Amino acid sequence: MHAMTQRCRLHSKRTQFLVIGFAIVASMLLGACSSASQTHGEGTTSGEKANNAKQERSGSYSNANTEEITVFAAASLNAAFPEIAEKVLAKESPQVKVTFSFDGSSALAEQIKNGAPAQVFASADEGNMAKVSDFVNTPEKFASNSLSLIVPANNPAHVASIADLRGTKLVICAAQVPCGKTTKKLEERLKVSLEPVSEEQSVTGVRTKVESAEADAGFVYRTDAQLAGEKVKIVEVPEAASVSTTYMLATLKNSSESAAAQAFVDAVKSPAGQEILHKYGFVPAKNL
Repeated sequence: MHAMTQRCRLHSKRTQFLVIGFAIVASMLLGACSSASQTHGEGTTSGEKANNAKQERSGSYSNANTEEITVFAAASLNAAFPEIAEKVLAKESPQVKVTFSFDGSSALAEQIKNGAPAQVFASADEGNMAKVSDFVNTPEKFASNSLSLIVPANNPAHVASIADLRGTKLVICAAQVPCGKTTKKLEERLKVSLEPVSEEQSVTGVRTKVESAEADAGFVYRTDAQLAGEKVKIVEVPEAASVSTTYMLATLKNSSESAAAQAFVDAVKSPAGQEILHKYGFVPAKNL
């Protein structure tokens, strides 16, 4: 009887060990399954994220179609316009890329009439814009400018007023370009007759000759006088400030990039664009 009792106890212990063993194994298997299930779930999420990221990149690439335009602009805009393109247009319409061609407004107007590939024309006066009326959409005023008399920094001819210009190497703009027309207005207002040694096809040409002291004096836009900085001195001519020219801006007809061209026009006329123009010495046109 005693032996039988011992065998029962041994059998009971073995059973307990087996039960515990099975429980441990089952627990381990369940843990492994749970871990495997979680890892798979994370892998799926990562894959979805990667796929979504790929789709987002694909979408951004498809919208990144560059629209290229060429802007013909008066020489006096050669500092302000690139800054407007960089700081205003690039922010509002990053897909638009601009190539500038700066020259005298009359020369640019002739190029447009001869079929030059431009999408925007910015003239320093209304007259040259009128010359290309058959080629452009409705022009808009966007700025105005007035004249300044400048001399080299060391003022070799000792010019202190317009009365001192006689006998000096005076340079002005040619009559057909806006700064030349504005200079002619000043002559008429002052009732004087200027005697230039050279007439340039752009205001930049006048400024360059005075900066290098190739000329003793020159009439330029006040924006150019400001750009020249310490290379020149400004001689006060009170009447000069009252003689101004109005800048005009228009997109060209039949342009393949009409939306991009209009985006540039909008950037120029925007408050941010006008602020940049003001920084360079331009003042708002009367209708702005």
